[in-house]
Amino acid sequence: MSGEAASSWRHWLEYWAYRATRAKWSVLPERSALYLGGLLGRFAGSVLRIRRREVDRHLSLAFPEQSVAWRRSVARRSYHHLGREAALFFRMGGWSREEVLERVSFAGFEEVRACAEQETGVVLLTGHLGNWEMAGAGIAAMGFELDVVGKGMANRRFERDLIAMRERLGMRVISFDDAPTGVLRALGRGRVVALLGDQNAHRHGIFLPFFGRPAATARGPALFAVRTGAPVFVGFNVRAPGEVHHYVLEAERLDYEVTDDLDRDVQSLMLAYNRRLEEAIRQAPEQYFWQHRRWKTRPPEEQAPLR
Repeated sequence: MSGEAASSWRHWLEYWAYRATRAKWSVLPERSALYLGGLLGRFAGSVLRIRRREVDRHLSLAFPEQSVAWRRSVARRSYHHLGREAALFFRMGGWSREEVLERVSFAGFEEVRACAEQETGVVLLTGHLGNWEMAGAGIAAMGFELDVVGKGMANRRFERDLIAMRERLGMRVISFDDAPTGVLRALGRGRVVALLGDQNAHRHGIFLPFFGRPAATARGPALFAVRTGAPVFVGFNVRAPGEVHHYVLEAERLDYEVTDDLDRDVQSLMLAYNRRLEEAIRQAPEQYFWQHRRWKTRPPEEQAPLR
C-alpha cells in the first residue's frame, strides 16, 4: 500500500472513530460524559504519557519558582481539564443559542459591542486557555457577527466537520491560508474577528518574551489591527469553579503604543498580548494547553532547539 493510500485509510479510520465517540458522548448524561472525559484525559497524561515530557518541561520553564510537586499537580489537572473540555466539545455542536448562553457569563463586552457598532471592525485576541471553542460560540450567540481564523488539518474530513459545527453555532470560518485578505475584508465590513495569538509562529514570527523566555510570536494579528486601525480586545473563556460546567468570558481593551513605525507597533501590541495572556494563565494554570510546543522555534542565537 502506498504512503498516500495508507494516510487516506488512517484519516478515514480517525474520522469515523471521532464520529462514533461524538455520538456516544452526546447521548450520555452530561455529568457522566464529563467524568469519563476527565478520566481519559488523566489516563492520556499519566499512563500513556502523551506529550507529558513536553508538558513537564513547559511548566518548568513557565514556573521555575514553583516546586516540582506543584508543577506535577498542574500537569495532571491540565490533562483532566483537556479531557473534560473534549467531552463537552463533542456535545456542543447540537446546542441552541439559548443553551450556549446558559453556559457563559460575559464581562466587558459592552465596549466590544460599541466598537462593532461603529463599523470599524474589532480584532479579538484569545489563546489556548479555558475553552476557546465555547468562547466563539458564546460571542456568536450574543449576536455578534463573528469570524474565526482556523488552521487547516491533515485530516480533511475532520476539518470539514469542525467548520460545519462552528457555522451551526453562528461563526464564520476564515481559513488560515486566506487570512491575509479574508481578515481585512471582514474588518472592513465591521465584523469581529477572533484569532489565537499563542501558537508557535516558526521562523516567520518575532521573538517576544512569554514567561520570560523568547517565543516565536505571530505578527499577523497585530498587522491586521495596525493597518486597519481596528480596536483590539483580549478575551479568555475560563471555566468557573464548581460542579456545574460554566464559563466566564471576559474581554478588555488592549492598550499598546502607536507610532509611525509599523514593526515597533506590531511588537508593542503582541508584547502586550503575551503579558495579558500570562496574567490569565497564572490565575488558572491547569486550564492552559501546555501540550502545545510554544517554545519550539528558537532564536538564531540559541544553538539547541527546544523539542
